[in-house]
Formats: sequence, structure tokens, C-alpha cells
Amino acid sequence: MKKARVILYFIIVYFLIYFLQTNFFSWFTIRGVQPNLFVVLILIIGLNTNSKVGQIVGFIIGLFTDFLYSNSIGISAILFMLIGYSGELLQKRFPKNSKITLIIMSSITTGGYELLRVCYRYMFYSSHIAFIQFVTTLSIELLFNAILIIILYPIINRIGIIADDTFNGNDAITKYF
Repeated sequence: MKKARVILYFIIVYFLIYFLQTNFFSWFTIRGVQPNLFVVLILIIGLNTNSKVGQIVGFIIGLFTDFLYSNSIGISAILFMLIGYSGELLQKRFPKNSKITLIIMSSITTGGYELLRVCYRYMFYSSHIAFIQFVTTLSIELLFNAILIIILYPIINRIGIIADDTFNGNDAITKYF
């Protein structure tokens, strides 16, 4: 029951992030680029639960995102599922959670997400890849995500402690300090 409640909290946080993405960050952009808080949310879920939960929640949130944002259903679901899985892999590679390691992990997953999205558009829609524009957009998005992680880190840390304690049963407080 406690796990279902935490997953419900993740879904509520998703809709809060969706509200921020569509209302607040739609007019607060840098060169037309918005942060991608969905990737950060899925990464946090993957880091603090196990890979199975990260994949399932990533897939469900990806489907929601595809239905709300995209004209092709399934690509965000697959990519978010991969991010949920990679959260546990990154947790093994970067054992200490701090702002810096979370920013590094977020940069890795955001870069991979955007790169795979561009490859998908190129393969299935034959869209042109403008390398300079892609690198510029990705850099701004990474900077935006890093700033938001720094600002929201106390909330992210608290969510991580609750999820880790619920899904892994660890003494999560000593893990984060």
C-alpha cells in the first residue's frame, strides 16, 4: 500500500511538472528552449527505486507525455523507460548522491534522451539534423536543468529519501549525507 501511495505521489508530481512546463516555462525560456523536468523526474524515480519500478513509471509517464505533447505515440514512453532503467545503473556508478552527481546524472540522461529523439526524427521523418543548433539547444537545456536541480534539491532529496526507504527499505538518511 505504501508503494502505491509513493507511485501516486510521483504521478501527482508529474502533473505538477506538466503544469510548470506548459504554463510557466512556456513564457520563461532561453532562446526558445525550456528545461526538461520530465527527464529529471524519471531519473529520480530510477535512482531511488529499483529499475523495474523506474521502467514501469517511466513508460506510463512517457505515454502521458506522448498523448499530451507528441504526434507519435510511444517514443517518449520508450525513452523514459530507458531513463528509468539507467537510473539504477547510474546509481551504481555514482554511489554518493549530491547536487553535483545529480547534475552529472541528469546531464547524461538528458543528453541521451535528446540524442535518441533526434535520431528517431531523422530515421522516421527524414528531418534535417542541424548539429550546431542541436548542441546549442542541448547546452541551454542542460544549464536550465542544472539550475533547477540546484534550486529544487531539498525537495528532490526529500522525495529520494521517501522513495528509497519505501522501495529499498534502506536507512536512506545516512545515504544522502
